[in-house]
Amino acid sequence: LSSYSNVCIVGAGAAGLMCAIEAGKRGRSVRMLEKADRPGRKILISGGGRCNFTNLYVTPEEYISANEHFCKSALARYTQWDFISLVEKHHLSWHEKTLGQLFCDQKSKAVVQMLLDECAEQGVVIETGVHVDSIRKADNFEINTEHGSYSCDSLVIATGGPSIPRMGATDFGLQIAKQFGLKN
Repeated sequence: LSSYSNVCIVGAGAAGLMCAIEAGKRGRSVRMLEKADRPGRKILISGGGRCNFTNLYVTPEEYISANEHFCKSALARYTQWDFISLVEKHHLSWHEKTLGQLFCDQKSKAVVQMLLDECAEQGVVIETGVHVDSIRKADNFEINTEHGSYSCDSLVIATGGPSIPRMGATDFGLQIAKQFGLKN
């Protein structure tokens, strides 16, 4: 028996949580599957626990992409000012450090809680301790785990890369991209 959602997101880090919030705002049912025991583990160590959450000087020119217009489009839709507004909506304060880096005065735990509160407001279901065994595409995406199977129309892999293996980071996202013939 499969559990269905409009959107399934594998990985409940910063990118996955933000994706879930935005999909929820668009009226989509969202389920997140995270292999760790809690969401946002890398956020908790960001900036040494102080959480450098954005930069004042984010511009498309700062990014390298095969499609030079992608960053222009993405950054026009959601800017650093949008995230700063979200932080302020949750009554979190921040300060600027070197070269426009912004840090949360209440530390990284507050930023994780803010993202979780936003997910809850959008009805996002977050399941932790879930290891994905396999993914296949039929009519929908089918995700098999030791906890059961999940079905969705849209699948987002937000697992990051193997940057910090001791925290459980792997090349899972690259493996799935290769499985579906996507170029990195």
